[in-house]
Amino acid sequence: MWIPLLVAAAFVGGWIAGEKLCNTHGNTPAEKKLNTILNLIKSDYVDEVNLDSLLEYTLPQLMTTLDPHSAYISAKDLKAVNDDLDGSFSGIGISFMVNNDTITVLEVSAGGPAEKVGIVAGDRIVKVNGENVAGIGISADHVKTLLRGEADTRVKLGVKRQNSKKTYEFEVTRGEIPNKSIDAAYIATGDIGYIKVGKFTRATYSEFITALNDLTQDGAKSFIIDLRGNGGGVMEAAILMANEFLPARSIVMAKKGRDGKEDDIYLSDGTGNYQNVPLTVLIDEYSASSSEILAGAIQDNDRGLIIGRRSFGKGLIQHQLVLPDSSAIRLTIARYYTPSGRCIQKDYKFGQTAAYENDILERYNHGEAFSADSIKLDTKNIFKTIGGRTVYGGGGIMPDIFVPNDTSGITGYYINVANAGLLQRFAFEYCDLNRQELLKSDNVDQLLKRLPSDDVLLRSFAGFAAQNGVPARWYYINISHGLIVNQLKALIARDILGISAYYAIINKTDTNVLRSIDEIKSGNATAPIKEKK
Repeated sequence: MWIPLLVAAAFVGGWIAGEKLCNTHGNTPAEKKLNTILNLIKSDYVDEVNLDSLLEYTLPQLMTTLDPHSAYISAKDLKAVNDDLDGSFSGIGISFMVNNDTITVLEVSAGGPAEKVGIVAGDRIVKVNGENVAGIGISADHVKTLLRGEADTRVKLGVKRQNSKKTYEFEVTRGEIPNKSIDAAYIATGDIGYIKVGKFTRATYSEFITALNDLTQDGAKSFIIDLRGNGGGVMEAAILMANEFLPARSIVMAKKGRDGKEDDIYLSDGTGNYQNVPLTVLIDEYSASSSEILAGAIQDNDRGLIIGRRSFGKGLIQHQLVLPDSSAIRLTIARYYTPSGRCIQKDYKFGQTAAYENDILERYNHGEAFSADSIKLDTKNIFKTIGGRTVYGGGGIMPDIFVPNDTSGITGYYINVANAGLLQRFAFEYCDLNRQELLKSDNVDQLLKRLPSDDVLLRSFAGFAAQNGVPARWYYINISHGLIVNQLKALIARDILGISAYYAIINKTDTNVLRSIDEIKSGNATAPIKEKK
């Protein structure tokens, strides 16, 4: 294995060094050694070796010998990876799920290519360019590969509908589709606005400002920013978002490179329109990277309350370098530091990713999700916020208010139906049968009035689950009553009204959101704002 790794090292090292190597007199002994091995394999190895294939196999292994976030991205995967960071991608403009081994359309982008040709929510895509895609075990990633493509290219879809046995043919011309990162924005209650940020892309800041302004027009005077499950993305978006809430000359973050010196200190410019609004930020163990930059800036500047569970702990910054064959590496080039001077990167060892990847599981195993007392804080790594509160470096951001994982209503029955995807399937089929009536609803309240009573909905679901392999066990069903019914309503609302409607319902029983509302109403989310001299 060491020879392939050395070959890969020679290739990557030669490319990354670029002009630096061109401007030196000769190679270093290590570089000469690697080039010699590369040439020996090429000329003398007993079998003919395809160096391209060898590199594709060994480069990912090489990068894993570094930190857990440096990575190699093959040319075929690079576009899909970049799509997640870009503000848009080229496709047909639908959201979907693979239900019963069939691609089912959940939502159609308004004004998008699919809507223009007549595709509607509830359609089943059974053929793509004449090839059968139903009942073959197709994955969601494969569906994306089939439906996305260059702008102005065409894809032929075979579609079935609930009310017809006929397969309808649609030819869709792909176009630019917004890659939205704001999952939901609505008035949670009274004058409290809620914004769910799903990821950080190059368009996140503009989407975020739009959401803030729209909610303000709807009467919002305070905000809940939900970063739970947000693994990060474009760092600049988080910096710009923090700027909206901070007074002038507040530190947002600092970046330090290889020599340990500060490469950049990012300061707020005082132009933010929301510097005085009450604010809470929700985080959990899956909130990472840019999510932690935003949460750290708010916490260390004593600007709002951080609520939830300890964040992931990613304090490393990657730079993406495109290689000559259009593959790329993401190389860690710096660490970032929150305004108090702490780096929240959790411990790792070079080349040992297993323990790092299992960290969240270990947190659950020793009870951290359920008790703040189980959290292992680095008491040697103490820092102070601008108001003098104690915060800790290393291992993520500890919230100001810990909210344990809510397990109320979770039973063996609930786990079985959830794992089997029966909640989603029932909601989708219910919408299919009642779509015309449900589509008369303009908002969540109107939709809920069109649904049957909770007991009728629950009994219908229990019968559906029994038909699909999960017998009704009413003792446990009654314990999970509220959880199941609320999720069914939220899933139905998502299908009919979109993702914001889903969160508007699901958050009615969310303990983190409810705690945020309580803190805002009690006046605890208004931090002192003082302009720095």
